[in-house]
Amino acid sequence: MTSETPDTLDQAMARSQGLDTLLRDLTDRAVVRVPGAVACSVTVRRADRLMTLAGSSGLPSGLDLRQYENGSGPCVDAAETGSAQYAPDLATETRWPAYTEYALATGVRCVLALPLDVEGERCAALNYYGLEPGSLDQARDAARAFAERAAYAVNEALRVERQRASAADVRTALLSRSVIDQAVGMLMARERIDAHQAMERLRRVSQHRNVKLRDLCGELVARASGGVSGGRQ
Repeated sequence: MTSETPDTLDQAMARSQGLDTLLRDLTDRAVVRVPGAVACSVTVRRADRLMTLAGSSGLPSGLDLRQYENGSGPCVDAAETGSAQYAPDLATETRWPAYTEYALATGVRCVLALPLDVEGERCAALNYYGLEPGSLDQARDAARAFAERAAYAVNEALRVERQRASAADVRTALLSRSVIDQAVGMLMARERIDAHQAMERLRRVSQHRNVKLRDLCGELVARASGGVSGGRQ
């Protein structure tokens, strides 16, 4: 069987310790599962630039980087246009002259770049590399099937990471609110002022010292806690 089954990719996702680990596992699996592929990489656009999120072992680092630098190549075109790009023999390829010269120097003769439908990413592609002319001719169906499953797995991993990030943001916000409330309460008790006056005073000090309100309040609470501990000793 040449295409990856849903179960094996789901299992890989479950085992992974994050998106980076998952993508490295997927690119290595692609090389095993797609006949003729000797290397594989994942291209995405982040922060307005294309980058390689992961590559299989044995992937020359410049194969993708040269495309990003030139703004031209099969990976770039697949990611940005959403259309598959296949170059059966780079020695006769005329679409990306600057890139093909470098790729041929590394020994790569055949490239297949398939767009990935990744939620939240404007551009993404899964890229396969072969050493012989036409080495991916018979594997294009298997490569597409793998890319579809890879997109599903990557989307799931991204969803989990977004949930974790959101939960972390909520925890941070709650901790910030807690320490600010403590500082306001301390200032109210010490200065005999109301909550609004205490908050305004803290904000003025925060602006004057050019520090975040959360950090200022944390400092005040920590100092007060140290004073209490010291008084008990």
